[in-house]
Amino acid sequence: MARKNNNAKNMNLKKLTTAVLRSYSRQSGLQRIGETFLPSRSRIVEVLDQIRQLLFPGFFGHKKLEAENVAYHVGNLISKIAAELSAEILHCMCSDQCCEFCHQADRCKAEADRISQDFLSKIPEMRKMLALDAQAAYDGDPAAKSIDEVIYCYPGFYAVCVYRIAHELLTIGVPLMPRIMSEHAHSLTGADIHPGATIGKRFFIDHATGVVIGETTHIGNNVKVYQGVTLGALSFPKDERGRVIKGLQRHPTLQDDVTIYANATILGGKTVIGKGVTVGGNTFVTQSIIAKSTVTHKPAELEVRRKKRK
Repeated sequence: MARKNNNAKNMNLKKLTTAVLRSYSRQSGLQRIGETFLPSRSRIVEVLDQIRQLLFPGFFGHKKLEAENVAYHVGNLISKIAAELSAEILHCMCSDQCCEFCHQADRCKAEADRISQDFLSKIPEMRKMLALDAQAAYDGDPAAKSIDEVIYCYPGFYAVCVYRIAHELLTIGVPLMPRIMSEHAHSLTGADIHPGATIGKRFFIDHATGVVIGETTHIGNNVKVYQGVTLGALSFPKDERGRVIKGLQRHPTLQDDVTIYANATILGGKTVIGKGVTVGGNTFVTQSIIAKSTVTHKPAELEVRRKKRK
């Protein structure tokens, strides 16, 4: 009886295997059999964590830093990041170029090493930007007790930090990795910031959850947004074949000193929110707003009724 059951299970397994293999050929876009191995998401996240240790010494990691050991620690950390970042950049380059077998392995590795070093050279400038972001969060949130609390705890600041890292990698030509990093931050914080967006100094996201910032968004200096804000596209122009045209300005521009309150939606590549504008919560904006304006909608009439006694 047991042998008969095992034979039946084996037959079912063979049928299932055949059915799954047949689906691979039918939906060829959902498999990468025989293609270049994709970069490791987990290793890229580990590199991201190491970069944060470099950006914020003493905040993250397991080693207590003192004046006597900080130079040794930073040197080792830079060396480790350079090697691991270069390896993952190489995987991203090979995946992007669909290399089955690299005929210029030494040249590609040298290019990945160069990009890794280029990125690390920008760490001091990134720290300046993040210091301004952290200060903006502290200044803009009365609940913030210290800069340390902002850096260590605030999901909005984490999302902005990962954006700054991913944006720099995208700017110097690294494929795929910036999106892996930004989507990791998205999964943790609820804030979806495309690494292609352009964001100025002193940027603060309060509460973070539900914020969406599209790829072609331009954000000036001293901008503050609250939870649930969407900076999105109004429409997607298509070519003669009906395919979405890529590379166009699809998302809005926010000039300096703009504040956008919770659940506001601003759409369109031609939409410009002028300097010093305040956009009220739950508003829907698809046209440009002149500087020094306040945008609100007429409040709905609130009706309060007494409950019927049972």
